[in-house]
Amino acid sequence: MSAEKIPLAGVIGSPIAHSRSPLLHRHWLTTHGLPGFYIPMDVAPDNLERVLRALPDAGFVGCNITIPHKEAVMRIADKVTDRATLIGAANTLIFREDGTIIADNTDGYGFIENLRQGAPEWVPDAGPAVILGAGGAARAVIAALADAGVNEILLSNRTRMRAEKLKEEFGARITVADWVQAGNLIEDAATVINTTSLGMVGKPELRVPLDGLQRGMVVTDLVYTPLQTRLLKEAEEAGCTVVDGLGMLLHQAVPGFERWFGVRPVVDTAARAAALR
Repeated sequence: MSAEKIPLAGVIGSPIAHSRSPLLHRHWLTTHGLPGFYIPMDVAPDNLERVLRALPDAGFVGCNITIPHKEAVMRIADKVTDRATLIGAANTLIFREDGTIIADNTDGYGFIENLRQGAPEWVPDAGPAVILGAGGAARAVIAALADAGVNEILLSNRTRMRAEKLKEEFGARITVADWVQAGNLIEDAATVINTTSLGMVGKPELRVPLDGLQRGMVVTDLVYTPLQTRLLKEAEEAGCTVVDGLGMLLHQAVPGFERWFGVRPVVDTAARAAALR
C-alpha cells in the first residue's frame, strides 16, 4: 500500500451495531497515534463475496468477520491458514496489495491469552477441562486447549450429535457426555469453560447444576454481556479463579491489529474500559 493511503480495517457481520470491536480498535489507533480507521459493516450473506472483493481497492488492509459469516469466508478466501482450517471458521482476514484474501482464526489465541492473563496460575495438564457447548466457539477452544497441552477434555452439548462430531474431528482426548450429566462432569474438572450463549443477555440461563464447583478450579465464560454470568458468580462464591469473556474479544483482536496497522497493541485496563464504553 502506498504511503499516502490511510489504512482501513473493519468488522463484517449481520447484525453488527452491537460490536465492541470498533471502540477497541479506535482506542488502540488513538493510543499509538496511528493513521487509520476501523469501521463496522452490516453485510448480508448474499453480498459477502462482492463486498470482500471490493474492499482492497477501497484501501482496506483487512477485516474481522463475525456471525453469520465465519464459515462462509473460508470458501471465499484465496488462502486459509492451518488453524482456521482446523477450527473450520475464520474471524480475521488480511488483504494483500494484489487483492489476495488470507483467512485466519485468532479466537483460540484470544481464548488462551485471556485465560493466562486472568488466571496466571493456570496449568494446562492439571486435570480435565470441561467444555459446555459444541458450536464454532467450542471448536476454537478445543484446538487451543489441545495446543496448550490439556490432555483430557470432557465435552457436553444440548445436542449430543454435535459434540460427537467434534470428538470425531479432534480425537481421543475428548470424552462426550449427555447434557443432563454436565453438572457431574464439573466435579472432576480443573478448568470449566462455557462456550454456549446461555446466560447472555436476552438468552435463557445456563441451567447446568454448579454445586460441583470448588476452590482451585479455573472457570471462564465466553459470554461477556453480562460480564459476570451466573456461572462466574457461583464459581467466585465457591472460591474458583474466574475469568470473564471480554478478555477473549480483546486478545483475539491483537494479531489482526498488528498485521493491519503495524503495531502490536496491549490488552490492559484502558483497552477493557474502551471496549466497555
